[in-house]
Amino acid sequence: MRQAGRLLPATQETIVDVKDSNGNLLADGDSVVLTKDLKVKGANTTLKRGTVIKNIRLTADEEEIEGRTDKVKGLVLKTCFVKKA
Repeated sequence: MRQAGRLLPATQETIVDVKDSNGNLLADGDSVVLTKDLKVKGANTTLKRGTVIKNIRLTADEEEIEGRTDKVKGLVLKTCFVKKA
């Protein structure tokens, strides 16, 4: 059972609520759309606004998510630059 900011007895992990730039809750497996052109460090490429990132994974940090595109694998994005698709 998911509860915001509380310790769950079975897992003993703190579950954080991850929100996109519009305030919508994100979950593992969601798809998001970029709201801004982003330069990718180390890949010499730019992800354009409107690019869809499928099957995101949440991290321990509520301001970051992990995902992948056709161009870049192992991508870490700030939630302030994405919105739920």
